[in-house]
Amino acid sequence: VGVIIGAAFGAIVSSMVGDIIMPIIGAITGGLDFSNYFTPLSKSVTASTLVEAKTQGAVLAWGHFLTVTLNFLIVAFVLFMVIRTMNRWKRKQEAAPGPPKPTPEVELLGEIRDLLKKN
Repeated sequence: VGVIIGAAFGAIVSSMVGDIIMPIIGAITGGLDFSNYFTPLSKSVTASTLVEAKTQGAVLAWGHFLTVTLNFLIVAFVLFMVIRTMNRWKRKQEAAPGPPKPTPEVELLGEIRDLLKKN
């Protein structure tokens, strides 16, 4: 169950980064699309898009790497926040005080009650 939810969460994060965060960053930086940034590693690569460049030869797809790294950072941050919240909740549960210890008078009255029940 955890693996399935983790995979679905990964798809949500990928969509959030690719469809929401990166376009906003692109709009701020003048319409840049980071997922299409690459550096050709051979002179035979002359394409302008990453998909075409990969078919022509070796490329260093650093824009895609940047997007995947951002995905990882978001997932790591969300997991950190979830675990931190769970640990705080757990500490509150452990630190919750139990019922107060009865006073000596209450203990004495309880003993008297128990003795009267025997007789």
